[in-house]
Amino acid sequence: MNWVALIIQLIAGAVGGNIAGAAAKNISLGTAGNSIAGIVGGGIGGQILSALIPALSGAGGLDIGAIVGQIAGGGVGGAILMAIIGAIRQAMNK
Repeated sequence: MNWVALIIQLIAGAVGGNIAGAAAKNISLGTAGNSIAGIVGGGIGGQILSALIPALSGAGGLDIGAIVGQIAGGGVGGAILMAIIGAIRQAMNK
């Protein structure tokens, strides 16, 4: 396991979760909630993307392509999981 890649994915997930929360105020979980959901989603999304596209795993070293792929996978994964959790929370509140 590449720890640097995982840390990049987790940070990107937190950022992605907060961006998604700011873009969709009705499903936002607050800053802390968006960050936590984003971190979990970023880790999961980044690992899935790395498994699907091995060139993005950074196993051979951290080149710019691997870093961009990890940021994209983590950010998108974080945003998606935050949106899913926010939508479920909103549906339960009705």
